Amino acid sequence: MLIGEYRYKLDVKGRIAVPSKIRGFLGNSAVITRGLDNCLFLYPKKDWEVLAEKIKNLPLSQANSRAFARLMLAGAMEVRIDGQGRILIPDYLREYAGLKKEVVLVGVYNRLEIWDKKEWEKYKKRTEKESGDIAERLGDLGI
Repeated sequence: MLIGEYRYKLDVKGRIAVPSKIRGFLGNSAVITRGLDNCLFLYPKKDWEVLAEKIKNLPLSQANSRAFARLMLAGAMEVRIDGQGRILIPDYLREYAGLKKEVVLVGVYNRLEIWDKKEWEKYKKRTEKESGDIAERLGDLGI
């Protein structure tokens, strides 16, 4: 299970360190792709395969299904964890997420989200203000 917040800096080549306790969960490689809310998603390969299979089965006739498949699949790339525990984030994904120098890795159960630090702080502050309303809406789901 991936949980917690981790703060890192991108190096000049666009690499970030992956926390050592998370490396064991990811293995030697993972899949990174465009996420929602202008962040990146980093999945262990086994979890990525489950998600990709679900996306593959979305109805091709629906525009939203096609758009979601393109967002997630066309932007995806397998990344290797190097000997120093880093991954290289491709240029097009750094640009999509607006990653500058400081980034936050956020554990969200079966994936890591990679955020620009300033964007994460804005998102977190907004979500924390709305937490009561969000919790009330999720009450129907038994949470």
